[in-house]
Amino acid sequence: MKFMGYERPDGKVGVRNHVLILPTCACASETCRIVASQVQGTVNIINQAGCAEVKGNEDITQRVLTGFAANPNVYGIVVIGLGCENHSHKSVKASIEKLTNKPIVSFGIQEEGGTVNTINKAVKAARSMAAEASKQKRVQCDISKLMMGIECGGSDATSGLAANPAVGNLSDRLVDLGASSMMSETPEYVGAEHILASRGATPEIHDKIISICSDYEAHLAGVNQDLRTGQPTPGNKDGGLSTIEEKSLGCIYKGGTRPVVEVVEYAQIPTKTGAIIMDTPGYDIASVTAMIAGGCQIVVFTTGRGTPTGHALAPVVKITGNSETYQRMIDNMDVDVSAIITGEKSIEEMGAMLMEELIEVANGKITKAESFGFSDICIDRICRFI
Repeated sequence: MKFMGYERPDGKVGVRNHVLILPTCACASETCRIVASQVQGTVNIINQAGCAEVKGNEDITQRVLTGFAANPNVYGIVVIGLGCENHSHKSVKASIEKLTNKPIVSFGIQEEGGTVNTINKAVKAARSMAAEASKQKRVQCDISKLMMGIECGGSDATSGLAANPAVGNLSDRLVDLGASSMMSETPEYVGAEHILASRGATPEIHDKIISICSDYEAHLAGVNQDLRTGQPTPGNKDGGLSTIEEKSLGCIYKGGTRPVVEVVEYAQIPTKTGAIIMDTPGYDIASVTAMIAGGCQIVVFTTGRGTPTGHALAPVVKITGNSETYQRMIDNMDVDVSAIITGEKSIEEMGAMLMEELIEVANGKITKAESFGFSDICIDRICRFI
């Protein structure tokens, strides 16, 4: 199977062709926003971290920033820093260059003499880069070049009955074609981790899946917290999910049935192809952030209650098994798979339909979140989200 994508000099393939205006720290985020607003073809992200962090948080932030730059949907990068942060624009640029050989330039606000001078120089560089990006044409690429992120948020009973099984079928289809799918949200395996771990391709992967769950609970217990105080959420409970175990049993459906070949850290780029698990919080925005930093070009997002979530760098396809949510939040929902619940369609039929939708989005179809220009960013911290 093929899709039409943008070939990158590092051998990867994008489904979008963005020039990224990347702030090294919070102090540069507004400058990056202004630059992106003046150059068509560019996007910016809001970075609320990047300085005065403990080493563990600093490492996580840098993995996310460099991962965003390396994402295949990015043609080139304009890095902007302040000048007194832990990692300067030059060091962030150097870190990105170790991951990818895309076009990249960087500027420091203090070095350039303030915001206006920095904007003038960055806009000029971004316009030049965007002009070069616009020359690139989509070419036919094999589906094996695709990595799909899998997320859920605002789950209800229909998620485990329809949306998650349909996405699981889609995941299996992709893996069988040589592509990759990545599932996240470690706290939402708790109570069902033994079932998920049985998919481990090796005993080591089996044990790793068990350990990331037990480590998460131990981490919270170390500060006298229990993930069950935040999971399930009030919306989950209103939607019919009464316990974390019940939520987890529905959650793991969306990862499909194929052997898990690798378990990676938060925002880490995988080394293998196939079904992959990323160790992330249950907070959906923090998980989507990490999977895109890990290289996912598209994210499929199941939701029963509904959510507007999107990301600047990758299309987020919103899928619901709740027909009422689809109608009520039509501005945000992309696909309705409630026909599984009514018995009009099978899980396999909906999986095939989702594959068609995925290819259309990969080929350039704009998702609902993209049409709004939504960009939700949240980076996990050492004192983790649940």
